[in-house]
Amino acid sequence: MVKAVGLNTVCAYLFWNFHETTPGKFNWEGQADAAEFCKIAQQEGLYVILRPGPYSCAEWEFGGFPWWLLQKKDIKLRTQDPYYLERSRLYLQEVGRVLSPLQITHGGPILMVQVENEYGSYGNDKDYLLTLRDYLKEAKFDVPFFTCDGVVQLKNDVQKDLFAVVNFGSNPEAGFKALREVQPEGPLMCGEYYPGWFDSWGNAHHTGSSDRMVKELEYMLQQQASFSIYMIHGGTSFGLWAGANCQPYVPETSSYDYDAPISENGSANAKFYALRDMLKKYLQPGEVLPEVPPAIPVQKIAPFNLTGVAPIFAQLGKATLADTTLNMEDLGQGYGMVAYETTLPAGVKSMLDLGEVHDYAEIYLDQKLIGVLNRMKNERSINLPSFTKSSRLRILVEAMGRVNFGEYMHDRKGLLGEVYRITPTSKVQLKGWKHYSIPLGEGNPLLKYQPIGTAGKLNEPAFYKGSFTAKNKNDFYLDMRWLKKGVVWMNGHCLGRYWNIGPTQTMYVPGVWLNAGKNEVVVLDLHRPVAARLQGLEKPILDSLTEVKAISSNHRKAGQQFENNADQLIYSGTMQNSASWQTFNFPLKNGKYIALEALNNFADDAYTALAELEVLDGNGQQIPRNLWKVVYVDSEELKSQDGKSENVFDLQYTSIWHSQWKDNSPKHPHQVVIDLGAQTAITGIKVLPRQDMETGRIKDFKLYLSGKMFNGL
Repeated sequence: MVKAVGLNTVCAYLFWNFHETTPGKFNWEGQADAAEFCKIAQQEGLYVILRPGPYSCAEWEFGGFPWWLLQKKDIKLRTQDPYYLERSRLYLQEVGRVLSPLQITHGGPILMVQVENEYGSYGNDKDYLLTLRDYLKEAKFDVPFFTCDGVVQLKNDVQKDLFAVVNFGSNPEAGFKALREVQPEGPLMCGEYYPGWFDSWGNAHHTGSSDRMVKELEYMLQQQASFSIYMIHGGTSFGLWAGANCQPYVPETSSYDYDAPISENGSANAKFYALRDMLKKYLQPGEVLPEVPPAIPVQKIAPFNLTGVAPIFAQLGKATLADTTLNMEDLGQGYGMVAYETTLPAGVKSMLDLGEVHDYAEIYLDQKLIGVLNRMKNERSINLPSFTKSSRLRILVEAMGRVNFGEYMHDRKGLLGEVYRITPTSKVQLKGWKHYSIPLGEGNPLLKYQPIGTAGKLNEPAFYKGSFTAKNKNDFYLDMRWLKKGVVWMNGHCLGRYWNIGPTQTMYVPGVWLNAGKNEVVVLDLHRPVAARLQGLEKPILDSLTEVKAISSNHRKAGQQFENNADQLIYSGTMQNSASWQTFNFPLKNGKYIALEALNNFADDAYTALAELEVLDGNGQQIPRNLWKVVYVDSEELKSQDGKSENVFDLQYTSIWHSQWKDNSPKHPHQVVIDLGAQTAITGIKVLPRQDMETGRIKDFKLYLSGKMFNGL
């Protein structure tokens, strides 16, 4: 498909955690057979650009890092931390053992090798990059090395002896201008051009304009520049390999369809043919594109029932005892869930403070579900009723994807910190914990099932099992709309996570994982299903949000209006109509709540959009944003676009806060109010306008700061 669309090279990420799941034990077989992948590319007439990490990102669990690195409490990732560098060196040596014989200098297809990935978005230690470059040389890579980064981050990692490429999703002219500013000579290349974008739970499905993609790629060809389309085929983050972004915490869907020219199951779509028609005009003399391979056949699977059930608390194994709560890495566990258990003495109504919950917790008193805490909503505490005798407290914590990008990557799972029971007169730390590991991933969990009809009405998470007969081994999409939240296995292959909040409502099932005849499905559901029933569809459901406010709480309550706050005004200014970072300084001010008010935009219409907001301390340095919380926004688009207000501090320069446009288009001014988490001394702000187009870019604005909540809120 890549060859047929008109491309000549495939970029291949490696994920360290996919190859070294246990320290010192490497796997290059099955799906991890990267050498075979490169050989197949060469057979198809394609070159390979290798992107081995050690950090990869790609919306992959922990950015590709193995979870066991976090067992070292003081590890500092992507730095010259000695332990981190030692493990990175051993990993890259193994990569070289397997893949260096496949370089073009040795008759193989590998043209270039990337050093790290988008490091300028994380740090600026150029010696760190040179150390990794030397490890690649030691691993017998002798083809050209390169680095890549976004337009505004290039300056952090470009250096003379490493070829640099630039990543962008629009405006190639500006992207290449930025590249020329730091690398005046040499070929121009876009390392990642974004025709679409990835999806996250609770956010609208992302799409990208086909016309814009074709126009901008053709512009690059006319400039004799090279480009890599990220993604040409998005595919699927099978298993528990989907990652997460932060801040706020937003886990990504298992589907990585990406609105790419090649759809999730490998078939051509309209974007594919538009790209192919354009690339045909730029073929070399005598070059002819191969015919587009026929579409991969799909099938329907008639509705079938899940007939066996295994309630989860009956499956718990041996407990690990500790006075205080341990996180998942402390227990030697990489993925899945942990059940925490202790005894609560009788007492009056109280509040249970769990500290940090990573990532989704269900709280039970004896057999009764008290409530759920969701890291996506920054929920940490729950009210407990009064009770007259001691009760068993159980906290079941599901780990979703580890953060794969930015400064919050040291993302340990489970309960982080101590657990307290708080009353109006006391605060007591809970101790005497039993920890039960529930590892999940590849291979069906070994469980004891009973007929579903004998289990009664379940009030706890459970595994459900059923089977169906397939007439052939064609692909299909497993319809999960009767279930709520969990993980799915097909014949022992972990398909990934599902969650009824959307936008994804189906799981892609590759036909090669089917049996001709009976097939077994196992589903873990954390809540009671609507029905223990599944079916197979011929098309995916990628854009069905059932809970629009899944991430963003209701930031604007009835009657709220940001008004009469002139006394808190600290700055008025005008932004430039550009995609560059812009800084605005002022005399030292103190406050806890900051409000950015957009008065208009450059198009003189109703919309406001902003990519990133940073606040500068008394020394002009960025203050941490991990405690930030949006407390009010007058308008945000959540229904037909991921335009939530938290995007202004999510570290993703391509995501934006966007005022409403689907069902309503309120006029300016538009305000977003952020709780900084503590009283803070500030001397300025930095803003990054939206990157992909001019629509909504703020022109005139005002900035307010207050020690207490603003008037009207």
